[in-house]
Amino acid sequence: MTNALDTMIAAQPAALEALADPEPTARPAALLDAATRIWLVGTGTSQHAAELGADALLDAGRDARWVPAAGFTDRLLRPGDAVVVISHTGQTAYALRARRIALGAGAPLLTIAGPDAGAGEKSEPAPMSGQRAETVRTPVAETSETYTVSYTAALAVLAQLAHHLGAPGCGPEAIRAAAGRVRAVLDSPEPAEVPIPGRAMAITGPGAWSVTAREGALKIREGARILCEGFDPERLLHGAAVPYTSADALLVLQPAADPDGLTAAVADAARQAGLHVSTLAEPPSALPGLLAQIPMTVRLQLLALRFARMRGQNADLAITGPWAEPSLWRLGAP
Repeated sequence: MTNALDTMIAAQPAALEALADPEPTARPAALLDAATRIWLVGTGTSQHAAELGADALLDAGRDARWVPAAGFTDRLLRPGDAVVVISHTGQTAYALRARRIALGAGAPLLTIAGPDAGAGEKSEPAPMSGQRAETVRTPVAETSETYTVSYTAALAVLAQLAHHLGAPGCGPEAIRAAAGRVRAVLDSPEPAEVPIPGRAMAITGPGAWSVTAREGALKIREGARILCEGFDPERLLHGAAVPYTSADALLVLQPAADPDGLTAAVADAARQAGLHVSTLAEPPSALPGLLAQIPMTVRLQLLALRFARMRGQNADLAITGPWAEPSLWRLGAP
């Protein structure tokens, strides 16, 4: 079990290197360049990509905002807006609806999708006269339901877009450097110092690392079927930590990146409360915020894989039983 997840995790350095070529994202970036405001839209893992992508576009001096796909409505759009929809399969119900809303409003539309995506496009309205719609396809189709390579590939695409729009440090060399860091992570021992929790696990980190905490928690939930939640340290402190006991664990990401020291202080409080506290930290690098998340994300993917194997879970089939009922997954589709 979990053979596909293992293969997908290992595919990430090559996928990132393939996306280091800036040419395929030049025209899509031009579509966004004229926008006065950019909406980034996604569901689940793709929402995490939207959050980090919006932050990178802010570094390019753009008014960029993320929103969950289910929360994207035509009420948000105004003249001058552009929309970026992130959906690896191209079949996610609310992503399809977001595309239809953008097309119906005449807003410039960019879709970041996997190589086999495209279902539902034939039923969409054609772009309006003069409206532009572009698609950037990532190079690897997922074969495990615990998505990995599609996420880090989408981050590389977003980094290229930010680079074209003026964000410092997000260009081809930085993407190649991120691919090199991922290779180093894959070549290093698994984070065995992070034990499997007795009951539940929380993951926390400052700033962009909190997005990675939530993405890592999602992989552990999907792959290993362990109760795991990701938080920024302020939210963890303000009530979210209350139910955790000595049966639980806290994983802290990059505490030195917190200028206020709150992440480290929350970790100390967790130790005093009897939780097992572990830390994962990437070595200092020149990678910008979005790309710096990629090697840490891979560390968490490996942790999810290890936990899945320890518990005898099939991480390649994440959604089962009533949760896999097709009618649930069609709700919200246009």
